Amino acid sequence: MVDLVRQILAGEEAWVVGGAIRDELLGRPIVDLDVACREPERSAGAYARRTSGAPFALSERHGAWRVALDDGRTVDFTPLRATIEEDLATRDFALNAIARRLQGGELFDPYSGVEDLEARAIRAVGSTVFEDDPLRLLRAVRLEQELGFRIDSRTEELLRASVERVRAPAGERILGELVRLGPNGFRRLDELGLLSPLGGSLNGPYGALDEPGFRLVAVFGERLERLPISNELRRYGRTLLRARPPADDSPRELHRFRRATEPWALEALAFVAAREHAGAVKLARERDPAEPLLRGDELGLAPGPVISRVLEAIEEERAAGTISTRSEALELVRRLA
Repeated sequence: MVDLVRQILAGEEAWVVGGAIRDELLGRPIVDLDVACREPERSAGAYARRTSGAPFALSERHGAWRVALDDGRTVDFTPLRATIEEDLATRDFALNAIARRLQGGELFDPYSGVEDLEARAIRAVGSTVFEDDPLRLLRAVRLEQELGFRIDSRTEELLRASVERVRAPAGERILGELVRLGPNGFRRLDELGLLSPLGGSLNGPYGALDEPGFRLVAVFGERLERLPISNELRRYGRTLLRARPPADDSPRELHRFRRATEPWALEALAFVAAREHAGAVKLARERDPAEPLLRGDELGLAPGPVISRVLEAIEEERAAGTISTRSEALELVRRLA
């Protein structure tokens, strides 16, 4: 990534800043490159043309642009202020306020970010970092989790004084941070007083399954729909929240449970603390018939909701073992009709 950016910005003042420098010093893979330059839009367009990446405005207000590459990596082009000193002064934490000229050279580290990396500390660049961008409240916790670092005491004081600001960022930005948190991250949010203002609590089974969507539903419940979640996550959340454990492993009980929860029956079992039924659910899935005994147009009934109810009854009786043939299904239809 860097070599091509160097070609495009040859002869111009530009700096590699932020997470890319941090991750390089920590020996972590660099998946997001952040370049501060004079003309971000032009630079992003040139880079996109050379890579077939997708350029888009990351922040119309601040003039930042991002190029998303096919392999999941991104290159951000942000406006370089009058000097690199002024640019770094606007960054969030000292470990993200380290820069190097794009063409190479010594690190520029006015806030001693390298020392923080060695001390495994997350320290605010200035006293207004959370006022300037409240999303940094969540980002601080996410960095603690991802890097295994700890917020320093002064920064924690600033954070606790700003907890009510955590609701201020756009929902998309809040959600983007939350989906990256594991159980420890949510516990830390709660400890710092950040979770409650967002409408979350740790009363649900947030650690029962290592899956971001599951954790979000467990932590936020119905309040998750206040965030701009996808339709798929909305359906998933409603399914888990409505789930009730099967009374036993009988074919009829399992069928009813699966009818209410598939394709997320196993996740629903984890959500309602009924994983003892997981083996039976898996076996029932393996035994699902390839074809129905009857289709809707074969029932001889007038179109309407009754058709769905009859088909469901046929499926349940077949799963329960009371019918197994087409003729038995037709007899059931006659009795129901």
